[in-house]
Amino acid sequence: MKAAVIQFPGSNCDRDMAVALEKSGADVTTVWHKDAALPKGVDLVAIPGGFSFGDYLRCGAIAANSPVCNAVVDHANAGGYVLGVCNGFQILTETGLLPGALLRNAGLKYICRTVGLKIETSNSAYTEGYTAGVEIGVPIAHHDGNYFADDATIAQLKGDDRVAFTYTDNPNGSRGDIAGILSENRRVLGMMPHPERAFEDAHGNTDGQRLFAGLMAQLANA
Repeated sequence: MKAAVIQFPGSNCDRDMAVALEKSGADVTTVWHKDAALPKGVDLVAIPGGFSFGDYLRCGAIAANSPVCNAVVDHANAGGYVLGVCNGFQILTETGLLPGALLRNAGLKYICRTVGLKIETSNSAYTEGYTAGVEIGVPIAHHDGNYFADDATIAQLKGDDRVAFTYTDNPNGSRGDIAGILSENRRVLGMMPHPERAFEDAHGNTDGQRLFAGLMAQLANA
């Protein structure tokens, strides 16, 4: 399985993401944001956390206009898998691959701690390694993680079983306690918590490991 990790000026979780994917069995290539094309044969594109372009406009807004994002959108529209974590989730909403927006945390403070997540669906490559309804612990590290969408969009996400994760104790004001959502074809996942930081024993928590293992297994059988 081939994966590409996109790197923007200000990315700071690209190495963490690459290591998690490599240890899960993926052949990983790091792709610079100015590249206009993805490597041939890529199965998964991962957009990591950080502060792309300093988040000086809206989080992810400048990154979404980088040359590589056109290729990411084409990859997703062709049925490819895309995982966006934290700043990556923000970029996915700015590209239009996922609905809604990520706003400033309701408490107006940066939050960095492990939070409880509830698995809302196991019907995706990203969540099939979990049982719907179980709770896991995954770190967050964001200032702008407050997911917002209008009532119709929230209702559609819930009705289509596209809410992947919710917070058990909402840390940022996200509507519907939403921590992660899926695209209509369920191949694009955006989530604020960092599964790559809950991957191995040295992290003190391996609850994120099953996301990567399930994804690898799904792609291996595709």
